[in-house]
Parts: sequence; structure tokens; C-alpha cells
Amino acid sequence: MKFVHIADIHFDSPFVNLSDRENLGDIKRLEQRSVFKKVIDYIKENHIGFLFIAGDVYEQQYIRKSTIEYINERFKEIPNTKIYISPGNHDPYIKNSYYAQFQWNDNVHIFSSKMEKVELENINIYGYGFDDFYCTDCGIQNLELENKNKINILVIHSTIDGANIEEKQYNSIPKRLLEEKGFDYVATGHIHKLDYHTSENQKIVYPGSLTSLGFDELGKHGMIVGEINETTKNLTTTFIPLSENDFEQIEFDVTDVLSEDELVEKINNLEISKNQLTKIILTGKRNFEIDRYEIYKLLTNERIIKIKDHTKIKYDLETIVNDYTLKGLFVKEILEEKEKNKEEELEVIEKAVEIAFEALE
Repeated sequence: MKFVHIADIHFDSPFVNLSDRENLGDIKRLEQRSVFKKVIDYIKENHIGFLFIAGDVYEQQYIRKSTIEYINERFKEIPNTKIYISPGNHDPYIKNSYYAQFQWNDNVHIFSSKMEKVELENINIYGYGFDDFYCTDCGIQNLELENKNKINILVIHSTIDGANIEEKQYNSIPKRLLEEKGFDYVATGHIHKLDYHTSENQKIVYPGSLTSLGFDELGKHGMIVGEINETTKNLTTTFIPLSENDFEQIEFDVTDVLSEDELVEKINNLEISKNQLTKIILTGKRNFEIDRYEIYKLLTNERIIKIKDHTKIKYDLETIVNDYTLKGLFVKEILEEKEKNKEEELEVIEKAVEIAFEALE
């Protein structure tokens, strides 16, 4: 059997605070559609029998009916492909959801909040869907595979080995428990980072988000293409990148930059690929006050969509401490305190000085 495994598309995400430039949210929403179409086209061209979508297909709070109709129209293009969706915490199977209210195409099966088995000739497909924005017990511990001679697949939105309180709110399942159950493949979602081929004979796989949703999701994004031999049950998986705009960040040290004009010139000269959305993180000690919004006006590279200022004021504490001013007395006091508390880092001292000097202005 051949399958495609995707998750965490988040259709109609608002992309709040993604960029300080306008319209990027609209661009990303169009990209979501474009990349999803690539998945469908791949399935058509390669005659893939199964599509597993492990949750967070859309954002319940923001999803539009027109987007649902778009998704379903793409599903209609692959009528011979069986599609299994496991709702997640962003798109739970609730009373007013499109999972419950919309008439999906005949080849689409949506799992609800009761662990379910779909029985096919040589394959059993199990699945579970969130019925709320949180899930603490999906009942997986009570599940026993009925026929281990068949190929057994689990489609589920989950946190594998969730350790802290927050992670345990999103269907935390011990990896050991899943391995003991004996599934031939676990198509899971929720974690937006790709996790496959990181261990030997790995059968529990996160494909990551289909497209990158922000600067906390750097690198390539796409889908898992897999095949399980129906005789030997041998599993092979491949990751295929699909995203059209990858998020990257660049640290830029301003210590030797003497003016805003020079800074803008150097940023404009950075080499940034055409499919790379970039955040510039300004670091080092600045020689002038930095106004990010003034810099945006002068940038010529539209691939730079965000600037973060992590710089510090360039202070010479040894010089300031000799001044008979309020600032000098403050620095003298704080340096004496540092001598009493040796563990205090110079970075902490400098930050305290910067905050205090800004207050004294």
C-alpha cells in the first residue's frame, strides 16, 4: 500500500504578528492552498491509495466555508484515494464544526472522539479525533489490534511522550505504549517539526506542518510519502519538501556600524534567496539609536519581513563610574554590588544600566 501523510495545515490561520509588513498573511494563506494542491497533484500522478491527515487541517475560529469547499473540491480530484482525517486541537470535531455540518466527498472519512477501526481487505485503519480544544485521554491504552496479520495503521493527533502539564493537555501518549500496540505505521500530527528516520525502523512519524507558519518553524516543510509491503510489512518512508516560502533568520552584529544609513545599506546587501522569508536579528552594541520602522521604509529587499532589535547601548562603564553625576554614582553602586555577588554576569549589569539610563533621560 502507498500512502501520503500530512498534518497541521492550519487553513485560514490569521498569521498574527508574523510580519511588520502588510499583506503577508494573505500571501501565506494563498501558499497554503498552493501547497495543498501540490499534495493532491502528487497523489493523482503517482496513484496513491491513501491520504492520512493527522489533525489541524484548519483553524476552527477563523475557517471560512469557501476554504472548506476548496479543500473538498481537491478531494474530489482523487476519488480513488481513501482519505482519513483525525481532527486535532485547532479543528476539533465539535457540534458546529465543518466536520459535523459539511457534506464531505464520499472518499473522506473523519474520525470522531471514539477510537474507531475502519476495516479493509488487507488493512485496518484506526483513528481518533479531538472533540474539544483539549484532550487528556483518547483511550489508546484500551485498544488491542484485532488482526496483526493485516497492516494496521493509526491516524491520530497527539503529543508523543508529553512531559509537562501543557503537553499533557494535547493527547499525550507514551511512545513505549504505541510501540507495544504493534502498529505498522502511526500517522500523527501536532508537533510542527519533521520527525522521521531519526530512529531505526521508525514507525511513529510526525511530518511537521505542511507549510511553515512562522519563525519558530525554520527549514523545509512538506509531506511524508510511504509504502508498506503487504506481504513482508516492510515500511519505507520519504520526506518531500513542498513549501514555497521557508522562514529563516539571520543575526547581524551592529557593533562596527556607525549610522542608520550604513546599517540599511549592509542589510540591503545581504544575500537572501527568493523563497526565503527572513527575520533579521540585530545584535551587538549599537552606536546610535535604532528605529526599526524607519529602517523598514528604506529596505529594498521584500524578503526581509521582520527585524528584531537585540542590541545594547555601547557603554564604557569604567569611564562612566568616574563621572561625578547621577549616572556615575549609579554605575559605581551597581559595580560594587557585583563585587559582593560574584555570580552576577556582566550582561545583567549592562542591561540594568541601560534600563536605568533610559529612565533617567
